[in-house]
Amino acid sequence: MTHQHQQLAAGRWEELSFLEQMANVGSEVERTIRWKSKNNSDYSRMAFERGLELLDLTIADAKNKRHLKELVRLREILADYFVFGNEYHSADENWHNYFYGFNFAARNKVAAN
Repeated sequence: MTHQHQQLAAGRWEELSFLEQMANVGSEVERTIRWKSKNNSDYSRMAFERGLELLDLTIADAKNKRHLKELVRLREILADYFVFGNEYHSADENWHNYFYGFNFAARNKVAAN
């Protein structure tokens, strides 16, 4: 499998905290939404694929085992929203709100160090 994030897939991802991992996933989801709103389906799809790749790396990270149920559900709902029929009735605002906490916490953790 070819990874878009070669260094992260090679082990660097596991060095990041769960909060930092989720903040990075959220950044790709935000890019997906932004490109979708600009009607650029190619860039939106590429950002979504990068986001899924990072989420898959987060799921595979052993330290995140206690979050596994949430992570695989998140993957399912993201795919439903961006690729399939949006059966869960998600909206862009839901994703902004969901990932905001991770971004805020990761940023404050870095600022505190």
